[in-house]
Amino acid sequence: MAIKPAQGDAYSLILEAIDVGVYRPGDRLVESELAERFGVSRTPIREALQRLETQALLTRDGRSLIVASLDHNQLAELYIVRAELEALAARLAARHANPEEVRVLQDMISDDRKYLGDPQALSRANRRFHHQIHLASHNRFLVQQLDLVHRSMALLATTSLAAEGRDEDSLAEHDAIVRAIAARDEGKAGDALRTHISKAFITRLKLDAVRDEDHI
Repeated sequence: MAIKPAQGDAYSLILEAIDVGVYRPGDRLVESELAERFGVSRTPIREALQRLETQALLTRDGRSLIVASLDHNQLAELYIVRAELEALAARLAARHANPEEVRVLQDMISDDRKYLGDPQALSRANRRFHHQIHLASHNRFLVQQLDLVHRSMALLATTSLAAEGRDEDSLAEHDAIVRAIAARDEGKAGDALRTHISKAFITRLKLDAVRDEDHI
């Protein structure tokens, strides 16, 4: 799967490649191969790799850099932080979102139904939906922190939306979140988003349990 070297710097291109699954946890990243794939020189690739290592998205395996993976405790810590920050974003969106932003969120839910049955496409749509809520919070510092959290989410090898029935449930949960935002109900919006993240975490734990059982 080739990545077009169009918009974005080397860091953004590598991050996007990890996010869409071109590079998965445990994959080795080689400067020369990345430079050829993205059509850039090795210097910006080297700088991007150093930045990604600093952010713990890459880790060392001997002299090689590989895409990091999350253990059970790290996964739990990530979801705890994500749930609280996302809930805050929903509460602030209920307070600050303008009618146009609410309409965009409503349209996203309707449009995303076409991705049912396609976990990867729905996962990308899911990220766009959550990012729109982040923006609707109108709090730049919160958006920055959530961007960091979602970068770490790229280290998850699979999407919880691949679980049977999770796609329909997720869209229903999105609808509940947006209804609360539209109603300016801050408490309900925050609770709905926190519940949404909790259910996604439960689904992921079940998927991981099945995967681990298959490797016993």
